[in-house]
Amino acid sequence: MGDLAKIFKAYDVRGVVPDELDEPTAEAVGAAFVEVTGARSVVVAHDMRESSPLLAEAFIRGARSRRADVVHAGLGSTDLLYYASGSLGLPGVMFTASHNPARYNGMKMCRSGAVPIGGDTGLTEIRDRAAELVGTTAAPGGSVIEKDLLQGYADHLRGLVDLSAIRPLKVVVDAGNGMGGHTVPAVFEGLPIELTSLYFELDGAFPNHDANPLEPQNLVDLQRAVVDSGADLGLAFDGDADRCWVIDERGESVSPSAITALVAVRELAKYPGSTIIHNLITSLGVPEIVREHGGVPVRTRVGHSFIKAEMARSGAVFGGEHSAHYYFRDFWFADSGMLAALHVLAALGEQERPLSQVVAAYSRYHASGEVNSAVSDQAEALRRVREAFAGRGEFDELDGLTVSGPDWWFNLRASNTEPLLRLNAEAADESKMTAIRDEVLAIVGKVSD
Repeated sequence: MGDLAKIFKAYDVRGVVPDELDEPTAEAVGAAFVEVTGARSVVVAHDMRESSPLLAEAFIRGARSRRADVVHAGLGSTDLLYYASGSLGLPGVMFTASHNPARYNGMKMCRSGAVPIGGDTGLTEIRDRAAELVGTTAAPGGSVIEKDLLQGYADHLRGLVDLSAIRPLKVVVDAGNGMGGHTVPAVFEGLPIELTSLYFELDGAFPNHDANPLEPQNLVDLQRAVVDSGADLGLAFDGDADRCWVIDERGESVSPSAITALVAVRELAKYPGSTIIHNLITSLGVPEIVREHGGVPVRTRVGHSFIKAEMARSGAVFGGEHSAHYYFRDFWFADSGMLAALHVLAALGEQERPLSQVVAAYSRYHASGEVNSAVSDQAEALRRVREAFAGRGEFDELDGLTVSGPDWWFNLRASNTEPLLRLNAEAADESKMTAIRDEVLAIVGKVSD
């Protein structure tokens, strides 16, 4: 067992197996989860990592030791777990480390109805109680029911987006050997889609590339396949398939901010005047476009538990993040990359223009993308950046440090899951964005040297 304080993050659990996260820890967390939430029944799912089934079984033993019944959904994506929690009315736990390398695993937890559990909504209490329970044993009292939810999940998603009138589309999907290889065939079944599959074999060792579409090198195979096959678009999913990255017909990446704006416009057409959530790293174009279409944009900090909580508080119909997480009121305020992908397919398939032209209206600024730096003294790096930009823009510390000028901004924040500082910059002019990005990175680099 490792230090639980190290693996319990702001909104999930993430650690190296078995040094930081092992079966006794997972069993203790299972018991603590039931105690803290008061759950009488729990739904559990897991991804394709080698350690996931064993960790899930250990968690189930812990939950049963507190007389909770368990619905074991087996293999699933994280948004399938949210579907299970919402449709069954049960708190749930997904065993996954998302896009992290193979040696990692973790847990994403929610209350009944896919309500998030974060550091200030129960996760800290679960951590503290689990630390007390590690190494203790108790006889199981609850039952276990195995339930296949894949078809219900697929039917539910297709019922949320009207795909009845789309034209035939050629689509390339890179599942990255992650859970998209399990869920995409079920969701796409019966749609007028000619599917080219890349790396659909479930393999938690990620033999082809990391299942992290935020890193450009992990998109190269998909981009090449889209162009070579003359496809209409490409989709890349991360390891637990809750994030989706979009590639246009030219093999170019489509910004998640553009996808956020596109889906927001579609949801505002369905629910006029609604609130749309965007995190502070999303493009300035998103709130502009939301207002132009009669919606109310609300800015929030980064992280799914924060966004879900704000969506529930405000009744927002949709929310988007720079990291290709997309949240839907019609999906229990939870995130689903697959549901966002269906919206993109509908928007493209309802008319004849190529995707690059469809999304052009939603791309107004030049963005750096997320640039990560390993920094031993993050506080010192942030201090130096504050000092360098004093008097040059407005400061905002909602999440890390955001500095905004008249036509530019940047955000520098510590990762919630890794020992990194993450930089995002944007400007109306590409040269201005590049200059701002490089200046900040130079300051941060001096601290990391």
